[in-house]
Amino acid sequence: MGPQINHRPPSAPRDIELRLMQQGFRLIAGVDEVGRGPLAGPVVAAAVIMPHDCAVRGVTDSKALTRDQRDVAAAEIQEIAVCWSVGVVSAAEIDALNILRATHEAMRRALAALSQAPDFAVVDGLPVPGLPVPSEAVVKGDSLCYSVAAASILAKVHRDALMVELDGRYPGYGFARNMGYASAEHREAIRTRGPCPEHRRSFEPVKSLAQCAFDF
Repeated sequence: MGPQINHRPPSAPRDIELRLMQQGFRLIAGVDEVGRGPLAGPVVAAAVIMPHDCAVRGVTDSKALTRDQRDVAAAEIQEIAVCWSVGVVSAAEIDALNILRATHEAMRRALAALSQAPDFAVVDGLPVPGLPVPSEAVVKGDSLCYSVAAASILAKVHRDALMVELDGRYPGYGFARNMGYASAEHREAIRTRGPCPEHRRSFEPVKSLAQCAFDF
């Protein structure tokens, strides 16, 4: 049976984009990230410029969608988007920068990678310094702004795919199931096996167990 795409929640509103268009902005990028909290893997941000004359049904906060719904929505977003991109910051970079700065860097990378430079960016959460274009931060933007919601879906689908890949490279931690988050299975694997190269050494309990790193 194929993905179940019916009964998606209503799409996030487009009021913010409409207001910005009335102010003269045309290429408006939504930006969101996923992966702040996991013990392993990268933090990933997506940036997307959606067209004003068509929409994807059920584009909302990625957490409100099932995996199948996210996969279908992501494919549709990629098909109709003016342009889209992702920015990835590795676990090693997270340890070097700290998670807040790494998240900001992922957003900057995503915006910089767009094939068309946006006039304006709407970012989920709190203000992000150093973005290459004017921006507005919207708390809970992934449920309040259509473009940010689209970015949240792309970021989640991309990061999940990366974690499935890492599960094949570093078996035993359940990355394909827990996506690097601190599930009981994952914590027990760190305790018994030690961290792998994709674990964030600055995060607990990884930090306390780093001296027991498994030799890959």
